[in-house]
Amino acid sequence: MSGLSVSCALLGCVLGAWFTSQIADRFGRVPTILIAAILFIISSIFSAFATGIWMFIFFRLVGGLGVGLTSVIGPAYIAEITPAQMRGFLGSFQQLAIALGILASVIVNAVFAGISGSADNPFCFGVSTWRWMLLSMIVPAVIMLIVSFTLPESPRFLVMKGKDSQAEHILGTIVGEANPRAKVAEIRHTMNHEHIARLHDLRGPTFGLKKVVWLGIGIALLQQVCGINIILYYDSSLWKSVGFSEQAALNISVYRTIAAVLATVVYMVIVDKVGRRNILKWGSVAMAVFLAIASFGFHQATITDAGISLPGIWRPVTLLAVYAFYVTFCLTWGPAMWVVIGEIFPNDIRALGVAVATAFNWIGNFAVSNTFPPLKNLIGIGNVYLIYAVFALLGYVFVVKLLPETAGVTLEDMKAE
Repeated sequence: MSGLSVSCALLGCVLGAWFTSQIADRFGRVPTILIAAILFIISSIFSAFATGIWMFIFFRLVGGLGVGLTSVIGPAYIAEITPAQMRGFLGSFQQLAIALGILASVIVNAVFAGISGSADNPFCFGVSTWRWMLLSMIVPAVIMLIVSFTLPESPRFLVMKGKDSQAEHILGTIVGEANPRAKVAEIRHTMNHEHIARLHDLRGPTFGLKKVVWLGIGIALLQQVCGINIILYYDSSLWKSVGFSEQAALNISVYRTIAAVLATVVYMVIVDKVGRRNILKWGSVAMAVFLAIASFGFHQATITDAGISLPGIWRPVTLLAVYAFYVTFCLTWGPAMWVVIGEIFPNDIRALGVAVATAFNWIGNFAVSNTFPPLKNLIGIGNVYLIYAVFALLGYVFVVKLLPETAGVTLEDMKAE
């Protein structure tokens, strides 16, 4: 039940991502953001005050739906509202928000637990600390709800709905287009007027789908199957095996998350200059090397119920390899995947394409997270890391052989082959 209560949020992410395009194409990009904020508020309140495990699981699922919506609409909306020369930088805010959100949750939970002494102890008004941890999600959710009322609608959506004058206004005042009317005409040529994209619109000659759909699915899956979401599964026990206390190991997780934020900021600065393909390509190589080193280190380890014991020099080497992989991911594949799927699809299927790709990203997340424990027991943690290294190398091949460069390309020039 503990595992289900955690993974149910991921299932909600898959469902939310899958249905986002229908909401976004029917009602608009901004209303979709507003709906997600409401789901976050509901999830925060009712999971915090759940009276039983099934009520808790249900409202965790509701929160997952909100995550699924935002994970799709975030990159799609940013790509549609952003000038081509700044799209990589601004699109990276999706991953920066993820990193900052993790950092905020780690700090808030550490502070709450530090004040009360334990997540099970009463905090304020006699309410358990863990409930306050969940209730704290209401703060960013309410901010998100309020801000969503001030956001301009996507000009691509407005053109799809025949609201050309509103689209011209936003293109001129927000996007900075020199000739908004001409841009609206260009957008109109790439869209089916008033058409809400359906799954059959993704059909094509490449194994039943358009090539761009396979590209979106491929890069979304490859971001997950390198093992990023479980690579730090033994984080605390690794540091304790080196001699750090439990509290020190928890503090290190804060520093690790800060490093992730800094790495993402560096990516934002270089992405529009270096290009998406170069960042993904060399990121794949570096991640594969660090994963292979970590794999070799874990082959030297002794694993017990108490954790991992690494002999001699393999302690710092393995730890450094794991964290080097993590930082490299945050510098490359972490933010780059969201940027690419937000901009690679043509206008008429963008929301649906991003939705499908993101759904597969969450499916990959769920699959990797749930296969790690049995694989670890079956073939050993060292071999599991080796599998992730192979997938990182496959990412290199995928980028070099198949992925086009999207930096500097206008959304109207994206092809749907």
